[in-house]
Parts: sequence; C-alpha cells; structure tokens
Amino acid sequence: MEVYLIRHTAPAVEKGICYGSSDVLLADSFEEEYNRLKKHLPGTIPVVYSSPLTRCHRLAARLASGTEILLDDRLKELHFGNWEMKRWEEIPAEELNPWMQDFVNVSASGGENFQNLYERSGAFFDELIKSGHKQVVVVSHAGAIRAIIARVLEIPLKNAFKIPVTYGSVTKLNLQADTCYCSIEYLSRE
Repeated sequence: MEVYLIRHTAPAVEKGICYGSSDVLLADSFEEEYNRLKKHLPGTIPVVYSSPLTRCHRLAARLASGTEILLDDRLKELHFGNWEMKRWEEIPAEELNPWMQDFVNVSASGGENFQNLYERSGAFFDELIKSGHKQVVVVSHAGAIRAIIARVLEIPLKNAFKIPVTYGSVTKLNLQADTCYCSIEYLSRE
C-alpha cells in the first residue's frame, strides 16, 4: 500500500498564535502551494482521508476531484484546550513550561497531550493498514503526521518534533502487504 501523508497548506493565522484544533482558514498562497505538492502525488487518487478541519478538508476536496473524501476526527491536530487561538507568549508560564518540558505526557490546559494524539492517530493508521487499499492520500496536520511517522519508525515520541513536516509537505509511506513492515520512501518539504 502506498500512503501519502499531506500536511495542509499555510493557514491564514498570525504567526505566534496557538491554533491546534481550531478551525482556521487557509492563506492566499493556497493555489501556489497546491501546485507544488501535487507534483509529489500519483495522477489518480482513489481514496482520500482527511481531518474535518477546513484547512485540511479544502485541500482534500481539491485533491479528490470526484473521489469520496472520508473525514476522520482522529486526524485532527493536537487539541490545545484553553490555549487555542492565544498568542504563545500570553499562555501562563506555569502552564506552558511543564508542557514544553514533557509535551508527550503533560496536557495543554483543558486539552490533550501528544500521547493522546499518538493513540488516536495510531488507531486510524491501524485501521488504514487493514483496509486493503492499494493507494491512499491522508490530509492532516503536522502533529498527527509526526505521530504516524514516529509509529512507523518506532522512535520515542519525545523526538517526534525533530521530524520536519512543513506546510504542504508530502510524506510517502510504503507498506508491505500482509506484514507490519513500512518504510518512508520520501518526505518532501516544499
């Protein structure tokens, strides 16, 4: 199975804002970014999964061109709870610092931690492996994509943010039929 993990294109959010699971729009650069990432995908896309958030769903709809889009909440970005849509510098240090030191286990105030994200995106990926699809596109967010890559590579979650997942990037995974073997064929950073 070929799996193309695609991060949404740049959002229309001011730099420095925490927007995890908030539903934000895409920046005006969408068309340009779409044209760049499209070069890393097969001509025909038979199955498209997407986070239901607008910044992913809009890209998925453009990629699907007639193919059904399967929306899945497990592909959403990390939920930052009370921090959503606040400037990072406005989040109280007594809340932010523990999370910065251990984002894997410490939850954002009123939100979730990276372990929670890892488990839900992992449940999605386990189902995807069993689906029998030959080729799929998954449009999601940096956190969910990093969690899936960490799962595939079996790396400690504390190292997940060392994986570059830029706006509009495409990561191609190859899964061997009837085995648990999965490899990363490429990770585009365009």
